[in-house]
Amino acid sequence: MVEGVQLAGRRTMQGRPSGGKPLLVTVLVFPGVRLLDVTGPIEVFASANEFGGRYRVRTVSPNGADVVTAAGTGLGVDLAAADVEYVSDVVVIPGGPEWPSLIKDDALLDAVRALDARSRRTASICTGAFLLAAAGLLDGRRATTHWRFADQLALRYPRVTVDADALFVRDGHIMTSAGVSSGIDLSLALVEEHLGADTARAVAKDMVVFMQRPGGQSQFSVRTRTPHTRQELLRRILDAVAEDPSANHTLAAMSRRAGVSARHLTRLFHDDMATTPARYVEQVRMEAAQAMLEGGDDPMASVAHRTGFGSPESLRRAFTRNLGITPGAYRARFRSTNAARAGDGN
Repeated sequence: MVEGVQLAGRRTMQGRPSGGKPLLVTVLVFPGVRLLDVTGPIEVFASANEFGGRYRVRTVSPNGADVVTAAGTGLGVDLAAADVEYVSDVVVIPGGPEWPSLIKDDALLDAVRALDARSRRTASICTGAFLLAAAGLLDGRRATTHWRFADQLALRYPRVTVDADALFVRDGHIMTSAGVSSGIDLSLALVEEHLGADTARAVAKDMVVFMQRPGGQSQFSVRTRTPHTRQELLRRILDAVAEDPSANHTLAAMSRRAGVSARHLTRLFHDDMATTPARYVEQVRMEAAQAMLEGGDDPMASVAHRTGFGSPESLRRAFTRNLGITPGAYRARFRSTNAARAGDGN
């Protein structure tokens, strides 16, 4: 059993040095939980242990029984939520595709409240925000969830201020994230909070993901700038570009994927987003390149290739045209390792 600290008074989110007691992460699981909501954060914390971190991860369920995920995979459970005695540094509340029924599960909501009462930081992944909201923990707070369900979160819980565009939101001791993969971004932010930017950057590189930092100039998420659209066809195209900026996103290629003519797709971009397909693709690639320049030491050729610009010269021209500075100057000007001190957003 890991020794803990009794919760007394105000929560403290300040990170501990890696040489101290282990950082305790408690992950709530339940029947029908989405597997990646659970394993994504766990992998981030496990990877951090390879770079000097001391995380101890445990899984709990409302009654202590093992669970079967929405993917049909069984997950072992360490103990029941009611048996948690020590304060967790992080409590992770994942979501599941059947969230409308989950928010009516009183035993599950009681477990969420009990774990939050013994946590320094409570973080939801994707539709896990609905569990926090149903438990009353998001009242008066800002929060986010997967973009497909943001409107429903706002409608069901009017006391929650929903930011539908954010990759993740931090408000007080509670953090909420968007889709399943942004649970990894949120977890990286927690590693940075606990262990510093260098360790978080090492974990991001080890997992081959972008390092997304909260606050200030250093938070440039493609997802946060994706415009709203009621056109499902257009939404699929926007998501495809955001998920892989380096892919082939010419007008012809996007039209083929959408199954419409180039003229029709261009009209959709114009009517719904007041821009052209080419301009939108460049915007996404710019934001992806900015994130890479802020969060790592990758050579310009690698940045250009991974973000779809192809060559350092094309990357340089795009930065000069859009920002008036070169990629090298941008990296020198805006790179920051102060995200962990950027504040909690209360």
